[in-house]
Amino acid sequence: MKNQLRTLSKENAEGVAQHLVMVAELLDADPEAALAHAETAARRAGRVPAAREALGLVAYRMGDWARALSEFRTVRRLSGSHHLLPLMVDCERALGRHAKALELAQSEEAANLAIDDRVELAIVVSGIRRDLGQTDAAAAGLSDLVRRLSPNRPSAARLYYAYADAKLAAGEPAEAREWFARAVDADHELTTDAAERLDELDGAEVMDLTPEEDEIDPESAEG
Repeated sequence: MKNQLRTLSKENAEGVAQHLVMVAELLDADPEAALAHAETAARRAGRVPAAREALGLVAYRMGDWARALSEFRTVRRLSGSHHLLPLMVDCERALGRHAKALELAQSEEAANLAIDDRVELAIVVSGIRRDLGQTDAAAAGLSDLVRRLSPNRPSAARLYYAYADAKLAAGEPAEAREWFARAVDADHELTTDAAERLDELDGAEVMDLTPEEDEIDPESAEG
């Protein structure tokens, strides 16, 4: 990002950098505030890919798929990088353009993505196949990656989870259980609900052992 901001005046670069930091800090807690900062950054640095990417990411998080897609396309044009392809495909999917999404996913640029980006793209494509009722294809599209990807990769937990979900949709609960369990083992940051899904498959019930306030006898509590 610093290299990109060097095209701006020092004062403007510092201001844009501060807005981008605020986007990152507020994206989860207050998307509307993050959007305001992202729009300001993009207005002050319209040809800086990092600023346009930030705006696209906020729009994506807020479900404004058309705007997100437009910004991601701009980033791609300005930077020559294709790392946002998985999100672009997901935007096309969300807009109901499944054929366009699959066409983009099968492009030459998609084939040359870094491994974790390829994983994210495969997960999106699997979801598209499920949208189209192609449950077997949804699982098959992930089968090679799940066996080749190291469980230590940042994307491993999400990949295993998606594969388990696809297997479950395809009517293979035993396979699904195996991969939900692998997702639990790989999910050190607790980014998925794989543990809960595993409990559901095993028929476990999570009980709240905390007593309700109105069930406590004040006299026995004092004694």
